[in-house]
Amino acid sequence: MGMMAGVAAPDEDVRERTASTGAARWQTVVWNDPVNLMSYVVHVFRTYFAFPPEVATRLMLAVHEQGHAVVAEGAREQMELHAQAMHDYGLWASVRRVPA
Repeated sequence: MGMMAGVAAPDEDVRERTASTGAARWQTVVWNDPVNLMSYVVHVFRTYFAFPPEVATRLMLAVHEQGHAVVAEGAREQMELHAQAMHDYGLWASVRRVPA
């Protein structure tokens, strides 16, 4: 899934499924990598986040085509747990503040 530049806006489904009480301040971002198959990335998103197939596929395509996708928003500690889980699955992920 080669790297490409671009910024993906958080998906409404991501916000609804992962936002903590109040405004989300942090994001978990999954980055493109040259190793994982697109089908595997969809599998991870469906398995870990319980996203429906169409949401998981849309997020995977953002990772593939734009270089990354925001997969969760919420409290920093929860976003760090999500990023660690993505690492455990072999995906590249990071945590960042929600851009202003």
